[in-house]
Amino acid sequence: MKLSVLGATGQTGAALVTQALQNGHEVTALVRNKSKMTIQHENLKVVEANIFSQDSLAEHFKGQDAVVSCLGFPYKMFSSISGYTDSMTATVGAMRQTGVNRIVTMTSWYTDTSSAQNASFFVRNLLVPLIKSVLINMREMENYLEKECSDLNWTVVRPPGLQNTPVTEKEILTHDGYFVPDEKGYPITNTVSRADVSRFMLSTLTDDRWTRKLVAMCCKG
Repeated sequence: MKLSVLGATGQTGAALVTQALQNGHEVTALVRNKSKMTIQHENLKVVEANIFSQDSLAEHFKGQDAVVSCLGFPYKMFSSISGYTDSMTATVGAMRQTGVNRIVTMTSWYTDTSSAQNASFFVRNLLVPLIKSVLINMREMENYLEKECSDLNWTVVRPPGLQNTPVTEKEILTHDGYFVPDEKGYPITNTVSRADVSRFMLSTLTDDRWTRKLVAMCCKG
């Protein structure tokens, strides 16, 4: 497939680009600064684009089969953020403009912050309050896709805490909620490898089970 990847110079995005190339995809990496892209491959094209501009994105979406977004935005302690919704609005506009129908993007567990009530003390009382501005904007982006993008084939992947560890062959566990629960309804883990998130995101590109779905994921221990 021909893939346009957003957030390609981030840690998750770099893992996804590497795996996509290994799997035989042709990748166009849309980045803010080309010098930050360290991956080189004959099937990799690196272009500079403004992720908040529909016209800038559309220029590089032409002829692509799908868009994959690994964009992330830092939390703010005392103010809201809008990077997820602003970038997705521009992305969807560019997709419609160029006839690209498929997008896979990532958010996080607990985008409904009340869903963390059964999580550990650290997650419930420290982590979720700290990154609440990020989770709220992620949820706003999810709502946008659910309510206003029925014409597109979208998938939202929700992972737990991300680790910089190698890809595994572990079984992917999924759940159509805000986290993956164990048999007692508690979060089954707190972390997952970025590389395994990338592996799952790429697998959803050709799996109709995830059409217009929000899916929490992690790996079996």
